[in-house]
Amino acid sequence: MLIRKPTDIPPSEITPRAVYRARRRFLLAAGAGLAASLLPAAAAGVTVQPQVRRKLSPIVRGPYGTDEKLTPYEYVTTYNNFYEFGTGKSDPARNAGTLRKSPWTVAIEGEVKKPKRIALEDLLKLAPLEERIYRMRCVEGWSMVIPWVGFPLAKLIDWAEPTGNARYVEFVSLADPEQMPGVRVPILDWPYTEGLRLDEARHPLTLLAVGLYGEALLDQNGAPLRLVVPWKYGFKGIKSIVGIRFVERQPVTTWMRASPREYGFYANVNPEVDHPRWSQATERRIGEGGLFNRRIKTLMFNGYAEQVGQLYSGMDLRKYF
Repeated sequence: MLIRKPTDIPPSEITPRAVYRARRRFLLAAGAGLAASLLPAAAAGVTVQPQVRRKLSPIVRGPYGTDEKLTPYEYVTTYNNFYEFGTGKSDPARNAGTLRKSPWTVAIEGEVKKPKRIALEDLLKLAPLEERIYRMRCVEGWSMVIPWVGFPLAKLIDWAEPTGNARYVEFVSLADPEQMPGVRVPILDWPYTEGLRLDEARHPLTLLAVGLYGEALLDQNGAPLRLVVPWKYGFKGIKSIVGIRFVERQPVTTWMRASPREYGFYANVNPEVDHPRWSQATERRIGEGGLFNRRIKTLMFNGYAEQVGQLYSGMDLRKYF
């Protein structure tokens, strides 16, 4: 199947410095085509690995959603960041389809009263599945509107019963070189890790997602379990989660290790604080307008300031970026 790709984003806005410096090494190891990989977002098409598409049910309509136009399914599922499957935007769809998603377990660890390795099917019993239409914003300047399916992370937190020492939640992705070609190359410090402050993790906007568009997540979108935090930049949305740790100290996440000047712990969408290499004041919606896609104004906290602004009251958002 061939899917048309956006052509309006220059290569300089696609890949972080720490990654594009290592791209040639990755290509040699992964065996990808040079021309296609140098222009992942401008490629004329991408051959998608076949995967079984599975409907999810029952699903209820969740709160906080936007009524903005949805990003078409073909863009949501072929224009992705998931470096375990490659550094180009189209690489995950091209290389995915190899994850062994069953059985899948998640280790709940650290400062909790119920440390346990829990099966995905048991996780899904903690709360009804909800569909929530969220704006999503990538640090490189592109954005989407996606109908996620999942349940509030707060439900898992309540079940795990954090101790009084728990102040942060750390997430860990699967890192299996047999299933994920990108892990064979040390572009990042594998496994991929991310983190939230405990109050951010408890916020009702924060989802553990298992699907989108009413279907189970495809591999390139983070199957079978990923994090969705819509007021933060997309790299906070860790994929293929196998570990959730409750910790006392702020974790050092993967992108903080790779480039601390560019990627902070909080990663809140903030049009007033630029990335060192580009402005964050505007964005482009993927799938709208092609080459002539207009830029739109980026909203504070991605438009969720009313819901989450109080979490950062009194903080210097230029220092805690």
